[in-house]
Amino acid sequence: MKNKLIYFAGLLFTVSILYSCSTFLNDTPQTSLTTGNAYNSATDIENALLGVYQVFYTDYYQWENVMLSDNRADNAYPGGSGEETFVDEHLYQIPVTNSHDYGMWWGQPYTAISRANILLEQIPLCKDPALDVNNRRAQIMGEASFLRAFNYFNLVKLFGGVPLELKSNSADPSVTRKPRSTIAEVYTQIEADLQVAVSNLPDSYGTDPSVNTVRVTKGAANAILAQIWAQRSDRDYNKVLQYCTSVVGSSAGYALWPSYHQLFDGSHYENSESILEIPFIAGSADSNWGVELFLAPEDGWQKYCVPSTDLIAAYDNQGDTIRKNTNIIFYNNLGWPDLDYNPCGNPATYVPFNFKQEHAAGWASGDHLYLIRLADIILLEAEAQNELGSPQLAAPLVNQIRSRVGLAPISAGLSQADMRIAILNERRLELAFEAHRFDDLVRSGTAISTMTSVIENQYSCANGVQSAPTRIIPKIDQNHLLMPIPQSEIDANPNLTQNPGY
Repeated sequence: MKNKLIYFAGLLFTVSILYSCSTFLNDTPQTSLTTGNAYNSATDIENALLGVYQVFYTDYYQWENVMLSDNRADNAYPGGSGEETFVDEHLYQIPVTNSHDYGMWWGQPYTAISRANILLEQIPLCKDPALDVNNRRAQIMGEASFLRAFNYFNLVKLFGGVPLELKSNSADPSVTRKPRSTIAEVYTQIEADLQVAVSNLPDSYGTDPSVNTVRVTKGAANAILAQIWAQRSDRDYNKVLQYCTSVVGSSAGYALWPSYHQLFDGSHYENSESILEIPFIAGSADSNWGVELFLAPEDGWQKYCVPSTDLIAAYDNQGDTIRKNTNIIFYNNLGWPDLDYNPCGNPATYVPFNFKQEHAAGWASGDHLYLIRLADIILLEAEAQNELGSPQLAAPLVNQIRSRVGLAPISAGLSQADMRIAILNERRLELAFEAHRFDDLVRSGTAISTMTSVIENQYSCANGVQSAPTRIIPKIDQNHLLMPIPQSEIDANPNLTQNPGY
């Protein structure tokens, strides 16, 4: 059984560098270090790196990113008790003044960026020779560069062009009050950071998967390079294919795990399919409390990101029982009404729940969260092959994913248009509740048509009688594919401008 020793090799500068695992928070990160008291030792640098990783334990990565993807798409509806934030998010009516949630959506990624900035400035200045053992200084440069890029990638997808903060040691308003960079400029910086990561990171840190799956590697950097070149509007599928191929052919030996269900059963994390995941320890300060917000109805209140009837139908239409039963669980006798499934609170009526992680454990789950896994990259490779005019080369890649869950292969004779639909649907079934769906819809150019055509009904109940359905239609348009820039940020920085439509 894994203990709580820190997994970073750099923290243990002994003759034999120790790798054990498995949380980013086992040491207190020294994020308060500044250039005033300096980063004088390798331990200071390692602890600062922990501070960057630590942002993976915040609200944004524990559950908000899933809400921002699946709840904004056709996979789920808000659930809960009709909290305004999540209903507004689902209906594309987010106000610019929603400061609480912007603190997570905007502020938490920028916290990681700020910490990475300081670390990247200080690594070259630290003279501790321990940093030069086993190329550790270069590895830290790679890890910090990746983490900065990863957080900027999430910001640019949510908000479009954002201020490019690359130095965080100044209080000078002329330095800190930056205008928004263009989307293209943000992606250029993301790519530059990822190239630094590719150049400095190893394929693996040894043979221990509990290290290789929770630390940033060359495979993770290549995976995000593939994603950015697919997601940006000036996409380049030749580059997508190049970077996907680098991941699939990596000496790290990534391979699809034989059982889809085992990926999420709580007993098979840190597996051959995992490229990067967030590790948690059940019942500890380092546990995953986000699962409780999706699951465990026995605690007496409604949960969030409730699977939609449309998603359930998508599984049923394919006969995809393995992924449906892995990702969705049904409960009855809940003790509350549900506007979509059970408005009169009939105890015999079953309501679905997000089951991607199975063990809520009363706000103290040990279930991990995948940030990058191989199935996503294989399907992205299929997308690249299809968009480059080779649907016949895309089919066997999609069929690798389908065969694992016992589904019939798709035909290599599909047209490019039909293959595009098949890949998008396969990604939906495979990656539901892993914060991919909205990005996939935007990338495919189908977000508006999908969300305005999906049938979502709600009901009321009067005297025990369910009403006729009321259709819910999100008010989505091209402007609302992006979130508004937080008004609190504009108030603090007059150089910021608002997104169109807000």
